[in-house]
Amino acid sequence: MSTAILNAHIYVSRYVFAQALLVNDEGFIEAVGTTDEIRARMHESAKVYDAAGRTIVPGFNDSHMHLMMKGEMLEAIQLLGATSIADVQARCRAYIAKRQPVPGTVLHGMGWNQDYFANDGHRLLTRDDLDTVTTEYPLILERACGHILTCNSAALALAGLTPESVPPEGGAYDHDETGRLTGIVRENACSAILALRRDRTPDELDQVIRTAMAHASANGITSVQTMDLRPATWERTLAAYERVQADHPTVRVYHQVNFMEPEGFRRFLATGRRTGTGNAWNRIGPLKMFVDGSLGARTALMRQPYHDDLTTCGMATLTPEQIQTMVNLATENKCQVAMHAIGDGAIERVLDAYDAVCPDGQNPLRLGVVHVQITDQALLERFTKNQILAYVQPIFLHYDISIVRDRVGEALASTSYAFNTMRKLGIHASYGTDCPVEELNPLECIYCAVTRRNLRGEPSEGFEMQEAVDVSAAVDAYTTESAYVSFEENVKGRLQPGFYADLAVLTDDIFAIDPMRIKDVGVVATMVGGRWVHGSL
Repeated sequence: MSTAILNAHIYVSRYVFAQALLVNDEGFIEAVGTTDEIRARMHESAKVYDAAGRTIVPGFNDSHMHLMMKGEMLEAIQLLGATSIADVQARCRAYIAKRQPVPGTVLHGMGWNQDYFANDGHRLLTRDDLDTVTTEYPLILERACGHILTCNSAALALAGLTPESVPPEGGAYDHDETGRLTGIVRENACSAILALRRDRTPDELDQVIRTAMAHASANGITSVQTMDLRPATWERTLAAYERVQADHPTVRVYHQVNFMEPEGFRRFLATGRRTGTGNAWNRIGPLKMFVDGSLGARTALMRQPYHDDLTTCGMATLTPEQIQTMVNLATENKCQVAMHAIGDGAIERVLDAYDAVCPDGQNPLRLGVVHVQITDQALLERFTKNQILAYVQPIFLHYDISIVRDRVGEALASTSYAFNTMRKLGIHASYGTDCPVEELNPLECIYCAVTRRNLRGEPSEGFEMQEAVDVSAAVDAYTTESAYVSFEENVKGRLQPGFYADLAVLTDDIFAIDPMRIKDVGVVATMVGGRWVHGSL
């Protein structure tokens, strides 16, 4: 049965709005126009919805996040927004008291950030902090960025770690002045600690995905580009997605597949999977790699030492030779590549590797860089040489505004998070949240891109306002540019005939209200493929 939405304020493209649209019974938009035009065209059996003037935008498409991790986080110890070590400890104790886990169960929490621990000198959590919570349960708490975790003594013992343990390349175990392990684990060393958690059953995996998808739908998100497929678990994770999508699909998924060494990636390729395989609901996307860490943890790889710590330039998780080997392997097998690079040193290494596989300035596989935070003008201009994509997260400004000048200095900070420069240079820049590093809320992300302020409205003058974009540019980056990343710009990201009927109905007109209010706008309803998956009109 076809569906008509009438009396709406529908964003079609910059400066172009329509009043109504018609969806065919296959879930594609058949027509867009005035309410009278759609009434005249629709069949008498069409299901009709009156939007009562509400604003409708294309469904948001988060170009880089971790959907399953968000589902896990909704079940784990919630640490986002914790303001002190005591707050973290209290949340852990409350979780244990409520859940009463079986003794020995490995407990997991996510989202703490030491930069919010003003009363504790902004120091990292340690094993001693966690041991005061519990010595009975192994306890693992990941920093918000996912590049550092802290575990208690029980977890260290379960992992078999001692002061003499040697971390994997590109990782680290922190020691105190006596040589004792502090419980702080960094970068590539985190995986072995996180592997201590019990494997979920297939039913539990399915439920985690459904929980995360429902959360996405409630935020107006109709597509995600998610990094959940990892070397040790990709087969069971992909099988879970296949079960969920075959049963009752509500969010379209494009998988960013994480491998850091060639042998595992070759085994993946040997199954016949590569960029583009799958269907409209569940497709394989790029090879995803990490080249450095995070700015907050001072593990982002910089070309010069950190402004507030001259002893370090951050951490490289791969050597240039390793990067090139993986890029060559991917492109030889017609696979897209998306590489995490935050510091200017890491971004430079990624662009160097892409130079070797982009003949004549062409980028047919749409190779890209994820995050692209710390840049100067010359580095951004290098993106245009080979038409390299940028996957950016404007919501990072909420936190990073408070630290970036300290970390990299005034000059480099002034040319970073350069969303407007990317737009003017013609770089394909798509928006996302890196959820659960930040919340899966497109309106907060758009607010940060437009106002250049944190969610408290600070600083009042905005941060480097020359890099602000307008609302249309931000919405386009979240929709049609994200569709470009997955080679779907001809069927996704616009509310036009021939495109998927993927859309979000908003509580307010984000194109007309005070930009400072955008972060508070809600989602009334979300439609995917012509079906309401959250709310309804």
